[in-house]
Amino acid sequence: MQPEQNIGSPGVDEQSCGQCGSPMPREMRFCRSCGNRLGEGPAEYTETVRFPGATSANRGGQTTPFYPTFNAPMVTVSPSRRRRRLGWKGTTWLWIALVGVFGMGGLMSLGHKGGRLPTSAVSFVSNRSFVGVDDFRTTDGGATFKNVEPPGSPADKAGMVGGDIVTSFDGHAIKQASDVMNLLENTPIGKTVEVVYLRDGISHTTQLTTMSRDEYNRLDREYDSRPGGNGKFGFERGRMTIIRQPDVKTFGVRIDWVETNSPADLFGIRRGDIITDFDNVPIRTPDEFYMRVRRTIPYTSVNITLLRDGQKMVIPVKIGKA
Repeated sequence: MQPEQNIGSPGVDEQSCGQCGSPMPREMRFCRSCGNRLGEGPAEYTETVRFPGATSANRGGQTTPFYPTFNAPMVTVSPSRRRRRLGWKGTTWLWIALVGVFGMGGLMSLGHKGGRLPTSAVSFVSNRSFVGVDDFRTTDGGATFKNVEPPGSPADKAGMVGGDIVTSFDGHAIKQASDVMNLLENTPIGKTVEVVYLRDGISHTTQLTTMSRDEYNRLDREYDSRPGGNGKFGFERGRMTIIRQPDVKTFGVRIDWVETNSPADLFGIRRGDIITDFDNVPIRTPDEFYMRVRRTIPYTSVNITLLRDGQKMVIPVKIGKA
């Protein structure tokens, strides 16, 4: 685009600049040659944008820098500043990529668990079978877990409890937790399989029918939203000790703290008691005991089998409400 030049005498629709004499349209407030503001004297265009190399001629034949005819100042942004504002450095993208990779790995590892998964991870495991335990962990002799959940899950119906060690699943030997998860990923949903497990060093065999993720979620929702609420005993999972004494055939969890005036306290449960059964269900982990208490309808009575000073006792306890 060639710069506009102001040459010659003013026309009918033009006027002359009182500062330099250059012609200019009557509606203009600024002289494009010298920057004079009509009626106010010269004005400095310190905030306007010049067109590099553009000039205009005045009556004396001299050339002066050309200024665009804008009524408001313009501000230019250099490309480098725009890039800094809109983009990220290479190291930033590297950190984003690393976070993405580790985040994906975390979700995939959660997909190998037997318990609850966040909604965002469901898509990675939606097609595999579930048995209804909190999580499989590698232990001596196979894979174990802390508790069964929710009520009515395949493991619950099969009579399994937290602390059982799975040694065989659907005819396949189990050496570590990943063995179970790999089999669950390839086991059709709804298939009945044989499970061999150890409890207190004794081998047991049971049958369970796997379920889908949707069925697992349904059972979990029904358990969480039941109108009766959750039971309360008067203890803390973190203040219980797992007891395994094969030589005297003592297996259970020891109560290391009892809440004052709680159901356990009011019905005679003492600190140091070793609970072996909760309403005829073997108790081998604090988590299993906690889940058995919570799933009990409040204000119902259960029989607590325990050992106190080597003596076996059965104490009926009326469960409270959490």
